[in-house]
Amino acid sequence: MNRTIHIKLFLMMVLEYFIWGAWFPLVFGYLPSLGFGPAEQSWILNAFPIAAIVGMFFSNQYADRHFAAEKFLAFSHLVGGLAMIGLAFTRQFWPFFGLMLVHCLLYVPTISITNSIAFANMKDAQKEFGIVRMGGTVGWILAAWPFTFILVDWGKVKAANPEGFVAWLGTVLSSGLTGPALQNGTRWTFIVAGLASLTLAAFSLALPHTPPRKIEVGENRFAWLEAGKLLRHPFVLVLWLVTFVDAFVHNSYFNWTGTFLGTKAESGGVGIPGNWIMPVMSIGQIAEIVTMVILGATLKRLGWKMTMVVGILGHAARFAVYAFVPQHTEMIILVQVLHGICYAFFFATVYIFVDEYFPKDARASAQGLFNVMILGIGSLAANSVCPYLLQRVFTQDGVTNFRGLFLVPMAFALFAACMLFAFFHPPRKPEPEAEPAPAH
Repeated sequence: MNRTIHIKLFLMMVLEYFIWGAWFPLVFGYLPSLGFGPAEQSWILNAFPIAAIVGMFFSNQYADRHFAAEKFLAFSHLVGGLAMIGLAFTRQFWPFFGLMLVHCLLYVPTISITNSIAFANMKDAQKEFGIVRMGGTVGWILAAWPFTFILVDWGKVKAANPEGFVAWLGTVLSSGLTGPALQNGTRWTFIVAGLASLTLAAFSLALPHTPPRKIEVGENRFAWLEAGKLLRHPFVLVLWLVTFVDAFVHNSYFNWTGTFLGTKAESGGVGIPGNWIMPVMSIGQIAEIVTMVILGATLKRLGWKMTMVVGILGHAARFAVYAFVPQHTEMIILVQVLHGICYAFFFATVYIFVDEYFPKDARASAQGLFNVMILGIGSLAANSVCPYLLQRVFTQDGVTNFRGLFLVPMAFALFAACMLFAFFHPPRKPEPEAEPAPAH
């Protein structure tokens, strides 16, 4: 691949996932501060999985076949970025929900559109895509770090009056916002995400031209309709149901971790300053990069089933640490590593399994089937249940029973691991037929 194009595709992925990573981790604790009830919070949070379901079934295929990819990307991020900035200045439910829905309906299809642009401009996708896609993980990590300087109690810094740059920097990094001030400051996450979206809108026009994809002869216009037929196979059905449970557990982490980390220790939380919550959570993405490097060797050693079981058990271990040793801040920070391991060993392994196990004409349908569960239905379930559990079931008189709360996803993770171990039995993959010898 041309080096200039390679750099452009990498930066495209950095910006694409920077946008998502900037607003997503802290939104769960921000919505209650606006006075939204659990049901209203669920509607807002579910704008993303609803857009994912719509996108998997309709938006992606339509955009892919009717628009130049880079122009669709530019339009989506222009309008979506303006909607995101608008969220920072909106405090009423219906306008907030409407802006979030507009952003998500335009943003979610761009996840696959960026992949399409990358694949269309690669000579060897197997060698080149992994490096380009790593830009997305880098972008998510980078999104966390500006907030170490944005979510700062500058009044406290001024009062300390540090002398010299080193003393000033130390005071800033140790003066994170907490409580209502942190919740109010979280609106900056939408401004940063919106500005990144507008930047990508402009940058998209500099990407290689990627014309609409033509419908090939015999291609099903609604290939996703074929996906449901795959569930007739017991091993596919088992993996699909386990994926639902794991997606629910995965999204429980995002729903609750930010609040848990920011809650004061005397109230059962960890008491991490507000400007360090997102960097701490980004440790999981750093671990994801390392884990992806060893994933191939792990699959060869453990096999499909055990690799995925280990990934699910990682969730159980992390929530167990949350539940039983919340007072050990170092342990809570260290256990964030498991988030990257959980993602790579389960979700990434599912994608690889589908790509390698299913015949070529069924891969797209199978990937869509599992994508709907990972980005759509599983997330939809978590976002509908988690706000209610946190604010109505496990919080009484302003004090949250985090131990009881985290035992819920821990139990679900253990159940999913046992279910996969006991019932996931894919038939042996047929050996590829040998190519006939060339005629002499």
